[in-house]
Amino acid sequence: MPTSLPPNFSIVTLGVADLERSVRFYRDLGWEQRGNTSDGITWFKTSGTWIGLFGYDALAEDVGVEAPPVQPAYRGCTLALNFGSEEEVDRAFEHVRGVDGARVVKPATRAEWGGYSGYFADPDGHLWEIAFAPGFAVDEHGRIEVP
Repeated sequence: MPTSLPPNFSIVTLGVADLERSVRFYRDLGWEQRGNTSDGITWFKTSGTWIGLFGYDALAEDVGVEAPPVQPAYRGCTLALNFGSEEEVDRAFEHVRGVDGARVVKPATRAEWGGYSGYFADPDGHLWEIAFAPGFAVDEHGRIEVP
C-alpha cells in the first residue's frame, strides 16, 4: 500500500453554463481544443495539464452535490498563467481584452511580492491570473519551477 498520494495533478474541470460559448472563448484565447463537445465535455491543452469544460449542472451531478443557482464572483480559487516578463503579461492582457466574453477584473500592476500580475474572468466568472513572477523561471514549454 502506498505511503503517500502521488501528485499526478493533470486536469482542472470547469463547470460552465454554456459549453459552446465557453469553447469559443478558450479557442479565441488561442488554446488547442481536444475532444468533441457532443460528448458534453471538451478539453484544452495547457503547458502541463488540461482544462476540461463540462456543463455546470452535469459536473455537479457527476460529483454528487447540489449546484447552487448563482455562483459568487469569488470562489476561493484562481488559475494562473505565468510569463517570463512584464511585457509578455501586457501582451497577454491586450489579447484577452479582444476576446468576446473576457472581463478584466484587475489590470496588471506591480505587486508587493516583486512580480507583476492582474486577473481576468472567463464568461462563467472563473478567475485567471496573468503573472510575471521573477523567482519562477518559465521554461521553453511554458512551465515554471517553484523554488
